[in-house]
Order: sequence, then C-alpha cells, then structure tokens
Amino acid sequence: MENTGYIEIRVLGSKGNIELHPDIYDIRDIIAVLQNVESLLFPEKKGRPLMSYEIKPGSVKHIIKTSTQAILGFNALLFQVNITKSIDFLEAPTAKAFEYFQESALKQNISFEISTSVADSSKLYISKDTSFQRTQDVWVDAELYFYGIIIDLGGKRDVNVHIDTKEYGTLKIEATKEMLSDYQSNPLYKSFGIRAIGKQNIKSGEIDKQNLKLLEIIDYNPSFREDYINKLIKKATKSWSGVNDADAWLNQIRGEI
Repeated sequence: MENTGYIEIRVLGSKGNIELHPDIYDIRDIIAVLQNVESLLFPEKKGRPLMSYEIKPGSVKHIIKTSTQAILGFNALLFQVNITKSIDFLEAPTAKAFEYFQESALKQNISFEISTSVADSSKLYISKDTSFQRTQDVWVDAELYFYGIIIDLGGKRDVNVHIDTKEYGTLKIEATKEMLSDYQSNPLYKSFGIRAIGKQNIKSGEIDKQNLKLLEIIDYNPSFREDYINKLIKKATKSWSGVNDADAWLNQIRGEI
C-alpha cells in the first residue's frame, strides 16, 4: 500500500500481576479497538481507504495503517483534543470512539496512549484520571427531516429504514414493525421525506446519525417544471429590456452609487 502512515494505540496495564502483552489480550478487546479506531479515522465509513492491522508487544500496541492523508488529519485532531481537553467539537462517531477508550480505561484500570507516524506526533493519553466525555447539554433531542430515496426497509429483528440523502449520505433510521406495516404503498427506490427524532449538537448543528428513530414517512415528490421556469425567465426578460448595464443598475438599487 503506497503513501501510508499509521496510528498507534498502546494499551498499558496488567491482568492480575502480569503486565499486558498480546498473548493475554482478549480477542473481544481487539475487535472493540478496531471497530472504534475506524470511527476515529473515518466517521463517514463510505469510501474510506484501505486499512490494515498489526498487533505488537509493549505492552500491547495496535498498529493501524492507512493513507497518509488520513493520518495527517487525525494527527491534527489529536493536537486539538490535547489543547482543548474536550471532544465536544468532534463528529458524533469520533466522539463516541474516544468515549469508548475512556470507559475502557475506567472499567479495566488500563491506559491508552494514542499517537501517529507523523514526525513529532501529537500524543493523547487516556486513563482513569482523564475525562474525555461529551458535555451532555451540548446534545439535545431534536425533530429532524431528511429527504432522499429509500433504499432498504424492514428487518426481522432490527427494523429500520435506509434513506440515501444528498446532504448526509445513507442514513439508517430505527423503526417499528407497526409503523412500517401501516404504510400502504411500497416506498422502496422512490423519493420520500423522513421525519425522525435524534440528537443534535446545539453548537455545531451536527446530528448524531447513529441514533435516529422514525416518526413518519412523508410523501415527497420534487419535480422540475421547465415550462414554469421558462415563463418566469420570459417575464423577467421584459422587465430588464431597458437596462444596458445590469451590474450598474443593481448597484444603484442597492444604494452603492
């Protein structure tokens, strides 16, 4: 893989009287780290570059390799978290990943040292003495509207709606069997609106895309009426027929001349 760098997550601690090393590190902990490091690097997983993994001793070192561009961006993010001692400014998936490491440090009495392959890398230490948690009052319940094409619907156990939007990409929205069975027509692969409830950051306006719940599917059929647009253009053209310099005329209207 060309033009790569890496993120290193070093886990420090012990199991009983034995210092941590790869041979006594549980596979479930490895899986959890890998799931969360993906959110650290790529909150929007769609289209992410290749990631590879290696585990090394000392105590336990997780080495995740990916594109240099992604590593440079993450190094800058580490620097900002170190400076502010806050994760409130991060996108929800990234903030949740940091919260995972903080919660693991508290529950297992271990520490994490997160750094990158960038020269003079920023380093973030997470332990039972740190507090990398989002401020609760920054995220509030909000009613949200999304518009796009419904690409998946239903589920045997986890019932949800997948809607492909231009603004947010593909969203998975939790639903119930009752809500979907009451809907009369088949909305698959058609344009619809979704009214949902979820968490929104009152400072940045960002939404937490991982915890959305369906309130209503809204009929939505946007259309472009070319004949109507042409009529408006024709009507406006008559009004501008006596204007030789449009820019000068607009400046005069605005009082800039």
